[in-house]
Amino acid sequence: MISIERIRKDFPILGREVYGKPLVYLDNAATTQKPQCVIDAISEAYCNENANVHRGIHFLSQQATDMMEAAREKVRQFIGAGSTEEIIFTRGTTESMNLLASSFAAAFLKEGDEIIISGMEHHSNIVPWQIQAQRYGFKIRIIPVTDLGELDMDAFRALLNPKTKLVSITHVSNVLGTVNPVSGIIGLAHSHGIPVAVDGAQSVPHIKVNVQELGADFYAFSGHKIYGPTGIGVLYGRKELMEKMPPYQGGGEMIKRVTFEKTTYNELPYRFEAGTPDYVGSIALGTALDYVQEIGMEQIAAYEKELCAYALSLLGEIPGMRFIGNAPERSAVISFLVGNIHPSDMGTLLDRLGIAVRTGHHCAEPLMDRMGIPGTVRASFSFYNTKAEIDALKAGIERVRAMF
Repeated sequence: MISIERIRKDFPILGREVYGKPLVYLDNAATTQKPQCVIDAISEAYCNENANVHRGIHFLSQQATDMMEAAREKVRQFIGAGSTEEIIFTRGTTESMNLLASSFAAAFLKEGDEIIISGMEHHSNIVPWQIQAQRYGFKIRIIPVTDLGELDMDAFRALLNPKTKLVSITHVSNVLGTVNPVSGIIGLAHSHGIPVAVDGAQSVPHIKVNVQELGADFYAFSGHKIYGPTGIGVLYGRKELMEKMPPYQGGGEMIKRVTFEKTTYNELPYRFEAGTPDYVGSIALGTALDYVQEIGMEQIAAYEKELCAYALSLLGEIPGMRFIGNAPERSAVISFLVGNIHPSDMGTLLDRLGIAVRTGHHCAEPLMDRMGIPGTVRASFSFYNTKAEIDALKAGIERVRAMF
């Protein structure tokens, strides 16, 4: 059982006020707040273990290296990867997807090939593929989204063909909250010999993920969305595929030997980690993963599901409320519009009441076009949120609605 009162004390920022009102932070899909233990881990690393990793024979360098590699092992265990060789540290999901698109395309894609993404993807799982498609001449095919906000699985089956070389799909929509059937998607793709990449930015913080059980060939997520620091993320890649992919960037660490005539590349995972890595970020990410595991991902998922159901029921009582996306399988995200009130107006006025929500297209413009709207108001939840905060959100929406 999650003790919300105890947990909230772990997050210093949750005790502050905004415009003289208690902060109600409901923008967790954009970034989560940080527990004191993560803040302390960052400070501790800079105060006591700061030295460049993998390069020094002195004590501090070896200590920092050991701590960074221990964090890599924590990530491996957390997502159920088979080897730390398959865990690449990046700056976040966006860099992970850019790395994947660049290196996978260079190794496996050519003119006339096809990849499949969906109509609910974040821009970071659209634009990198468009850049590579312009370079190599492959085509991007789109899985349609239904009115409920689910993927059209019949259409997906019809898209699979001998030209398909990759499926790249979001696990959980950052707009709709829809939890996609990635296990089934992976099974279908694999039956055609097609690898699958998964954008896990919105899934890893909320549900237990095991990449081997899912069968994912690639899986990406960001540290800052799972209570870790900004500027650190992960790309999991199946070793057999990653070994065939060229480096994403060149420089130190990703090499074995450099001459002016030829360079030989380092082994995994270092081949994809050019330059000085954010070793402090990786250490603090490991601390964040320890923190959520201590609470328990199953308990987190159950509580957030309860919180989301409460919010849907309560907000549904508001006249003119329109939820964008009504998939039965959903995570801790609710997007909505109220009457003819513009999302920016709603968000701005809620902010004056101390309620932080996100407004706009949420880096998913094609999905907004599909739904025929310019944007939404998005409330997204964490295990440190309370039903009282959802009550405050409802009261705030009704107050804004009365003004219009």
